[in-house]
Amino acid sequence: MKKYLFIFVTLALVLSQTGCTTTKKIPTANHADYNFNSTLWMQTSAEYAANSIQTYQTASRNLPLLLADKHHSASLEQTSSFEDLPAAIILDIDETVLDNSRYQAKLVLEGNSWSPTSWDKWIALKQAGAIPGVVNFIHFAQKKQVKIFYVTNRACNKRADNPHPCPQKQETIDNLKSIGIEEVSPDNVLFKHDILTQNSAQNWTSEKKSRREYLAKKYHLIMLFGDNLGDFIAGVSKNISNEFRMEITYKNRYRWGYQWYMLTNPTYGSWLNTLKKPRTDYFKSY
Repeated sequence: MKKYLFIFVTLALVLSQTGCTTTKKIPTANHADYNFNSTLWMQTSAEYAANSIQTYQTASRNLPLLLADKHHSASLEQTSSFEDLPAAIILDIDETVLDNSRYQAKLVLEGNSWSPTSWDKWIALKQAGAIPGVVNFIHFAQKKQVKIFYVTNRACNKRADNPHPCPQKQETIDNLKSIGIEEVSPDNVLFKHDILTQNSAQNWTSEKKSRREYLAKKYHLIMLFGDNLGDFIAGVSKNISNEFRMEITYKNRYRWGYQWYMLTNPTYGSWLNTLKKPRTDYFKSY
């Protein structure tokens, strides 16, 4: 009887200690929520680098043709009176110019999800690298006297230890310069709800249409670059079906690889937000 009592007590102690111990969440390759494979692919695969380099080299070859074409605009918002305007190119920043995979990797390793706090800390570090091929392309375009604009959904947020109304903007500019990009200033980096850009409109939300319209008044927009469909087309980031996003993508197929250039980003984006749960319903198997 004592023997069985001893075993019972010992087992109870082991179970109680196991239940009270806080264990760190360990991400696995099969856990989709942790972006394990997506982030690993972006950081280690030669295929990812090749795809990005290919995108920007194709754009470099097409740039002279687009500079000579005064009758077409890359922006759906720009429909007339642009023939005599100076040429400009719009690039998104995150995962189009700057590589934030180190931020994503930290989330994976710590078992966390994106948050405004952790994202703001990452911006302050100014340590994002360059997307392969982008710096050479920007230098090439600048030598052709093309104005470069960076339209991003990074936002201004005050910090308790910084009196500046938008420290994130200067930090982003510093980061862009650190990867070798020249001629970057508050005037050509357009944030969401941008309080520093002269005459900026109050409706500069995450929908980038209003910022394209703003630039279209002064420049002939000849190329657009991004990692999200909303970097090219308005109204495709929420309250819309995946089928319609596909339809409008194919409808504009003649623009891809000529006026429009999509960078690969499997880690986040509006494509995921437009899918209803359970997302496993979207899988096509056999």
